[in-house]
Amino acid sequence: MKNKTNFPSQEGEACPSRCPDNSAFKQQRLPAWKPQLNIGTVLSTFFLTGAFCLTVGVCLILSANSVREIQIDYSDKCSDCSKFRENSSNWNKECHCSVNFTLKEDILGDVFMYYGLQNFYQNHRRYVISRSDAQLLGRNVNIQRSYCAPFTTYRNGTPMAPCGAIANSMFNDTIDLFYNRNSSVIQVPLLKTGNSWWTDKNVKFRNPESYNLSSAFAGTARPPYWQKPVYLLDEEDERNTGYVNDDFIIWMRVSAFATFRNLYRRVRRIRHFADGLPAGNYTFRISYNFPVSKFKGRKHVILSTVVWSGGSSPFLGIAYVVSGTAATLAGFVITAIHLKLRKKKTYFQRQ
Repeated sequence: MKNKTNFPSQEGEACPSRCPDNSAFKQQRLPAWKPQLNIGTVLSTFFLTGAFCLTVGVCLILSANSVREIQIDYSDKCSDCSKFRENSSNWNKECHCSVNFTLKEDILGDVFMYYGLQNFYQNHRRYVISRSDAQLLGRNVNIQRSYCAPFTTYRNGTPMAPCGAIANSMFNDTIDLFYNRNSSVIQVPLLKTGNSWWTDKNVKFRNPESYNLSSAFAGTARPPYWQKPVYLLDEEDERNTGYVNDDFIIWMRVSAFATFRNLYRRVRRIRHFADGLPAGNYTFRISYNFPVSKFKGRKHVILSTVVWSGGSSPFLGIAYVVSGTAATLAGFVITAIHLKLRKKKTYFQRQ
């Protein structure tokens, strides 16, 4: 037997229960705008989009090229310290090196100091998840159930704070900048706070609650590659130590590429450096702690300014230029096809 659906045939006939209401919305009778595209609309859209993207791209590229930046590779210049760090028994001994360089022109405005790593892969899945977000929020949790292994506890059962491979591999070189002015040496004042994202500093990272920080981390131990416990990361500023230390927070935001840079310090604009860094001779004094020779890596120090569009990367500008060029070329191709077809149509009409 065939199943038939009964529809109301007369105005007064009752409607079945599954029949939609006789409304403009449910019967799809609402007014709608259906654009009628013609050749003028299509071509103007392509050419205007191309002009907009090209203009924005050129502005972004010019802005990125106006960034003043100097990059110093100190991997070879500190080769003695690098060899010294290859021996794991020297983990608690200090090694210092100096790198001299010259600024030929003033770097005006806000100056940012970055450290850069090359050939250091942070995008491995096991590395990325090797952390405990609950622990970093200051909660007393069982990190054995986290993904921190094998950097979870020591053999005697003492938990690591913080746990995980990301925290254990934290960059820990100390970099100071000195200005050689005439016969005197002036240390450039650097700001070590205010460098991390506000949401990281105030939302994602918290220290355990206690009357002092050392007691808050009682019963825990530093990660194996650290030289001091987490509550001594910044002994001068209690608001910048523990899990809320800016250097630690910045390191915990892993990079997607093998070559990357992280913000380390900002030049404090006072006295001789009120307008930025004046031209002259400078020296980086580095406490070398982070070994890179085992994975054939390189280390850099970068001094850079920023502009309204950000840093010195031209990628966004190039992407706009490529998109604008593609839209403009597509407009010309469509124009050529339209003229060719119109010419054929006119020819056949005359025939």
